[in-house]
Amino acid sequence: MNDALSEHWQALKQQVEEALERFLAVSSDCPDRLRESMCYSVEAGGKRLRPVLVLLACEACGGQIEDALPAAAAIEMIHTYSLIHDDLPAMDDDDLRRGRPTNHKQFDEATAILAGDGLLTRAFEVIAQYVRPPEVAAACVLDLASAAGVEGMVGGQMADLQAETSGVRTVEELEAIHLRKTGRLLRSPLTMGARIAGASPETLDRLDQFGKCVGLAFQITDDLLDMTGDASKMGKAVRKDAAHGKLTYPGLLDLEESRRRAERLIEEACRSIAFLGDRGHRLEALARFVLERDH
Repeated sequence: MNDALSEHWQALKQQVEEALERFLAVSSDCPDRLRESMCYSVEAGGKRLRPVLVLLACEACGGQIEDALPAAAAIEMIHTYSLIHDDLPAMDDDDLRRGRPTNHKQFDEATAILAGDGLLTRAFEVIAQYVRPPEVAAACVLDLASAAGVEGMVGGQMADLQAETSGVRTVEELEAIHLRKTGRLLRSPLTMGARIAGASPETLDRLDQFGKCVGLAFQITDDLLDMTGDASKMGKAVRKDAAHGKLTYPGLLDLEESRRRAERLIEEACRSIAFLGDRGHRLEALARFVLERDH
């Protein structure tokens, strides 16, 4: 990541952290253990890629960062809920996440399930309550619900689980899974940020295409890192996909062809936002970072 983007990313990330703390300060009616479990996973950190994408998209379209912070916090809540549930014994059965015990290991399975449920619903509450005007809030709720739901992340997760037994034979089948499982939650931050900035339908379409390409490239690099990465940098176990019987991009295409495919996707992503000119340079730098990341 270049120095200019790294510095800006850290500034945006700090604003996201503060927004998350503010929006998770729910009323005393929330049981203490549930609040503690929700905050445990959210406060574990991470790159905050999805909320930063909301803010960068809003900024690139001429909007105000402050206006997009509720949507940024909401998508990180959704992402964190998905990680809590993915780590459960019935799903990926992981003991480590972001360098710490997974939520169900730190608390218990029932509490982890409820923490995920709490974050999922709190995300939509935050958008509905704090994004303005109401019609933009409604559009953002639709964006995020579609991306996270049965036609998006949840549906992609189901297809991924089924593929462990039925098998995946082609790149197209694998891509169809990840367009939903990973890709949709990397597209909706861009459209939400653009909506909040008042962007045109054409701009929304271009940013959606950017997110689609970046999302697929992100999944490919994730698959590569699972095979070649360092667990201490990743903050979670590596080389687990093969053990679970999951077919990955390098498993289907080999390492070098997978890297070339990711590179082509990032080039396509950058072309799709060329119309933004200088306003899109941070989004372009972020896309290129996807290829360089080591965790």
